[in-house]
Amino acid sequence: MTTDVIVLNGGSSAGTSTLARVLQDALPRPWLTFGVDTFIGALPPALMTSPDGLVLAPDGTVSVGPAFRALEAGWLHGIAAMARAGTGIILDEVFLSGGAGQDRWRQALDGLTVLWVGVHCDPATAAARELARGDRVVGMAVAQAALVHRGVRYDLEVDTTDTDPAECAQRIASHVAG
Repeated sequence: MTTDVIVLNGGSSAGTSTLARVLQDALPRPWLTFGVDTFIGALPPALMTSPDGLVLAPDGTVSVGPAFRALEAGWLHGIAAMARAGTGIILDEVFLSGGAGQDRWRQALDGLTVLWVGVHCDPATAAARELARGDRVVGMAVAQAALVHRGVRYDLEVDTTDTDPAECAQRIASHVAG
């Protein structure tokens, strides 16, 4: 059975974006990578501070409103349409609502073969990466480390704390190859 979509779910600074890029090189055919950061970057600026959209609190917590959810629904179905057209998709995700976030993707990806991958990282390591990056609200990594995995069911799990992204990508690629 051919995998259509690989979903990498991990908290901020867990290494999902790096893993997605390395995974593209490890897979035998070309795959596109999209993620929550791509979606957020496409949002209207006015929604980035509105309770109706996306609010990043000073403590690193994130809340989303109804306008965000409406746009997200279009995003999910658009990504699914590309996969249905035969394009391999790697999703770099952060399920802030845990299992409910996975359920939204499951509905959109219905009928496709999806590999669900949990990307874990020790919270202290993720926090150190967050500080080094300088482009995240300090505290997001720790706040999201466990939260994004609550109620989520995975086919495969990797830990980027001490494991090289290439090794994690190879494990995923081997799983895709069967």
